[in-house]
Amino acid sequence: MNVTALDWGIIAAFFIISLLIGLFTAKSAGSSAKEFFLSGRNMPWWLLGVSMVATTFSADTPNLVTDIVRKNGVAGNWAWWAFLLTGMLTVFVYAKLWRRSEVTTDLEFYELRYSGKGAAFLRAFRAIYLGVFFNVVIMATVSLAAIKIGGVMLGLSPVQTLLIASVVTVVYSSLGGLKGVLLTDFFQFFIAMAGSFGAAYYVLDLPEIGSLSNLLAHDVVATKLDFIPDFTDPNVYIPIFILPIAIQWWATWYPGAEPGGGGYIAQRMLSAKDEKNAIGATLFFNIAHYALRPWPWIIIALSSLVIFPNISDLQEAFPNIPVDKLGDDLAYSAMLTYLPTGLIGIVLASLIAAVMSTLSTHLNWGSSYVVNDFYLRFIKPEASDKELVAVGRISTVLLMVLSALLALALSSALDAFQILLQIGAGTGLIFILRWFWWRINAYTEISAMAISFVVAIFFEVINPKIGLIDIPADQSYLKLIYSVSITTIGWLIVTFLTQPEKDEVLLAFYRKVTPASMGWKKVLDRYPSEKEEKGTLGKEIGLMITGTFMVYSALFSTGFFIYGKMMPGFMAAAIALVGGIIIISSWKKLK
Repeated sequence: MNVTALDWGIIAAFFIISLLIGLFTAKSAGSSAKEFFLSGRNMPWWLLGVSMVATTFSADTPNLVTDIVRKNGVAGNWAWWAFLLTGMLTVFVYAKLWRRSEVTTDLEFYELRYSGKGAAFLRAFRAIYLGVFFNVVIMATVSLAAIKIGGVMLGLSPVQTLLIASVVTVVYSSLGGLKGVLLTDFFQFFIAMAGSFGAAYYVLDLPEIGSLSNLLAHDVVATKLDFIPDFTDPNVYIPIFILPIAIQWWATWYPGAEPGGGGYIAQRMLSAKDEKNAIGATLFFNIAHYALRPWPWIIIALSSLVIFPNISDLQEAFPNIPVDKLGDDLAYSAMLTYLPTGLIGIVLASLIAAVMSTLSTHLNWGSSYVVNDFYLRFIKPEASDKELVAVGRISTVLLMVLSALLALALSSALDAFQILLQIGAGTGLIFILRWFWWRINAYTEISAMAISFVVAIFFEVINPKIGLIDIPADQSYLKLIYSVSITTIGWLIVTFLTQPEKDEVLLAFYRKVTPASMGWKKVLDRYPSEKEEKGTLGKEIGLMITGTFMVYSALFSTGFFIYGKMMPGFMAAAIALVGGIIIISSWKKLK
């Protein structure tokens, strides 16, 4: 591929602007730990929402979508589309609760909701487990995507790619803190969107493709277009559609789609000006993430089936790519090599933006756990703000180094995605219920973590060797069902066998976040003078359902129009419009 001086100029300008933003925000970010990790809790919804979208627009996301589409068609995307249910639940139920909690990180929540050694253990363990180990795995999958892009489009070695991508990201992340990340995300979001739409538009004009109508009529592509999978084969529709919609969205834990909110999504909500801005940010994120972005990726993925129908075609076209890095996800980068001068620079800048926006968020989020929930809480409670910012900057660098090393050992983003889902299977329901059910305690969460991890290791490592439970290759989805069932039964048993939290702890939490009182009545009945917050949970669930239909209708309306099916497209658009009016009206009424 011919990358000209113009393309390199565009890329250089992108790097320079990103670095300048980090330098611009360095002084304010370094003034205190709260500024470094939460931007003073004064951020508007639109900046936070765009940042969430930019973060989830990782370079490995179009690779993942391409992998899914090539294997399972458009309908295969329900593996992540189903998480919209989680997202809308966070928007209308949990965003305001998180903002009311006024914690610095979602891990600090543990010592607000629970007490004693169990709460302290949870906070310390998850600070290292999530902030370091789990976070490093996520960043490694992003870095893996960067490696594949660098190898296919620029002919760079994995080490060269990681050095270029990581150094700039670490500099502006460590200097500018969350505010630097947010402002850089805002800039990078528009670059990323322009790149993906521009690439999709140009790919359709390639001689091998001809036009959108030619692409859709192609024999290989025509079988991949359905929104809903084939319901004649349970081994297709159960893992692709039924499992994600019925179980996965509420039962599994995955960064960016945590049941009840959490991770960097919680960090954004906690840094919002108020509850209204927290809700607006998560609403914008879910609309943009699920309805605005997928189709350019899907179009490029479908086009790749025409030009590179098999992995062997990719290997022949790119012989310099290591064998362990070859896969269907490589097809996205392969398609981008056909782009012309100028557009190549924009697309490369957009992919670099996708890598850097995700890495920068995870670096800041992970270091916030290390600093606030481990170092400050357990190592040096008297540490000054200056020292905490310094530790945050050091941990940012170390996290990047660890993730780069792991990226060199990975081969597929989809493999990592499935493993992460398996490890978190069965824990999601706790994160939904702990706000509304007084009986859940610290040992509920500890047992769920332990059981889900052991079960994941059993099904992923031990069972394939000893064959204790027969799981046919075409029914691998049974692993998730078994894992969710075993983990959920396990933590429920532990919950009822252990003592609940003390009343004073429960009441302090209830007064602080004021959730709906339905699940707290047994505690409140012991204190007749305590005010019961009736709340509006029923209305919030209704808005969640409305929001879900709105976004899915917008997503499929676009798809119908692309497919040339105008009447279904207009009907879906009308449903999306009505849903949008209802939701905007409700949001404007908030104080």
